[in-house]
Amino acid sequence: MAITTFKRYELKYKLNQAQLDTLIPRLLDNMVPDTHCQNGKEYIIYNIYYDTHDNHLIRHSISKPYYKEKLRLRSYTIPTSLNDEVFLELKKKIGGIVNKRRVILPLNDAYEFIRLGKCPRTANNLNQQVAKEIEYFLSRNKVQPATYISYKRMAFFGKEDKELWVTFDYDILTRRHDLCLKKASFGDPLLDKGQYLMEVKLSTAVPMWLSRTLSDLKLYKTNFSKYGKEYENACTLLDPSLCVNY
Repeated sequence: MAITTFKRYELKYKLNQAQLDTLIPRLLDNMVPDTHCQNGKEYIIYNIYYDTHDNHLIRHSISKPYYKEKLRLRSYTIPTSLNDEVFLELKKKIGGIVNKRRVILPLNDAYEFIRLGKCPRTANNLNQQVAKEIEYFLSRNKVQPATYISYKRMAFFGKEDKELWVTFDYDILTRRHDLCLKKASFGDPLLDKGQYLMEVKLSTAVPMWLSRTLSDLKLYKTNFSKYGKEYENACTLLDPSLCVNY
C-alpha cells in the first residue's frame, strides 16, 4: 500500500556539478539509491500547483509564516488516459515541520475532486482522513491551476536510518500555460544548467556523518521553494499582473 502521509523536516541546498560529483560517492557510504535510481538513473516528477485567482496561497507562503499549505496534483508518468492514477497532495508546513497528505485516484476523479470540493463517490478506497483534510482545504480556498512544474530526480535512502532521504532535483521546468499533466514536460528552466537542488528529508537530527560531509563541501542551507521561485520569476520577468498585492 502506498504511503499517504508524511511528517518530516526538509533542509534544502543548492549545488553545482562539481559539488554533486564529490558528494555522491560519500553519500553511498551510508545510503543506497532509490529503487527507481539504480545505476545512475533518475525519474521525472510532474506537478500542477493550484492557487486562488489572486495567488493568495503562494504569496502567503513566501512571506515565511508559521503555518502554510499548498495543493498540487502529481504524477510520476505523463498520463495518457483520464483513468491513469495520480496523487492529489496537500502539503502543510507548521513551524518548520512538513506534513504531506495525499490520496491516489484516477486523473478524472482528481479533477472532479478539485472542481467540486468533494471526494468522488467512486473513491471508496481512499484514506478518508486525508480526503476530509483536502475537502476542508477546498472549502476555504477556491483554487484553479496556477503553474506546471516538472523535474528530474535522483534519490537516496539511508542504509540504517530508513527515515533519511536525500534527493537531487534538476532540469526543473515551469510554465503558466497548457496546465495539464497530459501535456509533455516543457517550459522555462528554474535553475541554471549544471545546478541541482538537494533536499535532506528526515524525522530527527541530521546524522553526524552527513553534517560533516556538508561542512567539508561548504554546503549551507538555503530557503528555496520551486513554486515560490517560479512565482517570483513570473512577477519580475513574465507578467507583473500575476503578482496581486505582492
